[in-house]
Amino acid sequence: MNNPYGLNALWAQGDLIAKATLLILVVMSMASWYVIVTKFIEQSRVIRSGRQTQDTFWQAGSLRQATDALSEGSPFRLIAEKALEGAGQHDGLLGSVDFNTWVTMSIQRAMSHVQNRMQNGLALLATVGSTAPFVGLFGTVWGIYHALVSIGMSGQASIDKVAGPVGESLIMTAIGLAVAVPAVLGYNWLVRRNKLNMETVHTFGADLHAVLLGSQSSRP
Repeated sequence: MNNPYGLNALWAQGDLIAKATLLILVVMSMASWYVIVTKFIEQSRVIRSGRQTQDTFWQAGSLRQATDALSEGSPFRLIAEKALEGAGQHDGLLGSVDFNTWVTMSIQRAMSHVQNRMQNGLALLATVGSTAPFVGLFGTVWGIYHALVSIGMSGQASIDKVAGPVGESLIMTAIGLAVAVPAVLGYNWLVRRNKLNMETVHTFGADLHAVLLGSQSSRP
């Protein structure tokens, strides 16, 4: 038996505000899934890059050779390049800064840049997860209001006249929850993966800092 009070009826009978609310929820869902998929791919690349760095970086003959061997776009290559650049610019006014402090600052700035880049898009998931239920609730309240107005104007309050329009309006709340739940779960999952990746990044930065200090102290 066909349901006369489904999404098709909601779209066909809805006014401009109801349709705009539904479109907003659709856009929010598409945006959240796009962020989840793209961030998962990006984090997977960082994990592979971390394994590659751990296996090959420290066996190279020099830091420059090890850095050039890393893949383009790798966060570990960015950190290594910034560290080498900072160590090579320790002259002039910067020479008055302790070498240890200057290298530490260079590596910390690079790691902060990597962390900020890895967090891009997560704010969108948090926003969708927190606002989508309220957007759906707004659509429900607006739909119920118009349904009750129509029922009052028609003068008919039978169960089929009330349940249908009210049920259509409640679909908005269900859609809002369906948009919010994946966004919240995806946000928590990606944040957890980011923390694990940043532990690898911080470990690499600490080891790189020690190697640079050792190279500086071994110079005559």
